[in-house]
Amino acid sequence: MTEFGYFLSCEEHGPAELVEQARMAEQAGFTSLWISDHYHPWNDNQGQSPFVWSVIGALSQAVSLPVQTAVTCPLIRTHPAVVAQAAATSAVQLDGRFRLGIGSGEALNEHILGDAWPEADVRLEMLEEAVHVMRELFTGKQISHRGKHYTVENARLYTVPDEPVPIDVSAFGPHAAEVAGRIGDGFITMAPDAPAIERFRRGGGGTKPVSAGLKVCWGTDKDEAVRTAHRLWANEQLPGELAQLLPTPRHFEQASELVGPDRVEANVTCGDDPDTHVEAVKEYVDAGFDTVYVNQIGPDQQGFFDFYRTKVLPRIGN
Repeated sequence: MTEFGYFLSCEEHGPAELVEQARMAEQAGFTSLWISDHYHPWNDNQGQSPFVWSVIGALSQAVSLPVQTAVTCPLIRTHPAVVAQAAATSAVQLDGRFRLGIGSGEALNEHILGDAWPEADVRLEMLEEAVHVMRELFTGKQISHRGKHYTVENARLYTVPDEPVPIDVSAFGPHAAEVAGRIGDGFITMAPDAPAIERFRRGGGGTKPVSAGLKVCWGTDKDEAVRTAHRLWANEQLPGELAQLLPTPRHFEQASELVGPDRVEANVTCGDDPDTHVEAVKEYVDAGFDTVYVNQIGPDQQGFFDFYRTKVLPRIGN
């Protein structure tokens, strides 16, 4: 049976707000948490971007729900040995209720130290090596590694959970889904994409868990909800590889001028009709996802949680 979690957006909310939303999510009946990991928001209207590992520490004290990053890039801005330490500590804080979600990243976050932004195939190659480094470190043994992309010398994690941290891999293209199947303990994506699940499973994923995120904008005034979704997340409707290549929030704002409110309305569930929200979630259930993480766009978080607790979750199995 599919489970339903809540997707905390570090791009829209500060640390205290995120912790409070996690509490509301647990009270509403959501069973797990995703949390995004960004250095920048996608645009200035979103307006936030706290350091995810600090927020996870606070979540470990505030709720009993499992937590996963969706997603961390362990390639350029943060070395995989450092990500491994952060993930291991998070798993200890959460008594093992932590999964590390990783992906090949976006220039928006990863270029900030002045490093070159590699092509997609190179980033996937780096991701595979990064996973190897992190898994070695999760053993708690001292390791040294000299690979094509990373060097680790005499490194040991002293604070590690009883079991290695599971690493789930985000993928949005056919090759990436196959890589995720080969190296991941699970699969992450943002669309109700049954063929992607099949590629992951054929690539070696087998029966490992598959999860997806879904953004909605609940509100009693549908037109206002569409305007909110357009103002904050028009960037989600940009085509192709733009989301991986544009380097600053201002560039995303410029590109998003090409996305009209009608396109957002056609692709984002907005308003307070329970049927449309149930149908949106069921697309992911029917595609075969084990967990669907729903995110409320905009400020009315309490209204969203009340709505999903009373009108949506009871109809989709929670």
